[in-house]
Amino acid sequence: MPKYALLIDYEYCTGCHSCEVACKKELGLPKGEFGIKLTETGPYAYEGKTGKDRWEWTWLPVITKACDLCEDRVAKGKMPMCVQHCQAGCISIGQQEEFAELMHKKKVVMFS
Repeated sequence: MPKYALLIDYEYCTGCHSCEVACKKELGLPKGEFGIKLTETGPYAYEGKTGKDRWEWTWLPVITKACDLCEDRVAKGKMPMCVQHCQAGCISIGQQEEFAELMHKKKVVMFS
């Protein structure tokens, strides 16, 4: 049995919370529990900037212990709800080995 994983490309995530809402509804989770949760990072201050342009907040989806990769849906050949409802198309499901290879090949842009 292949080991499945989610790959989230944070470079393209817009922080829309669609994955969070779809997951919560699919799993029937109570208030305060999530299978995937957008977490706020920031604020970060940019040196040399002033006023409102100085600050940035980012939302990043994080998988929690409640996530079961929508195993019932995946067993039927369907996508997990977070993948299906991701408006930016930045969440994928696949085999761990494939994702490890993809990430190994991904170009990393360094800024100085």
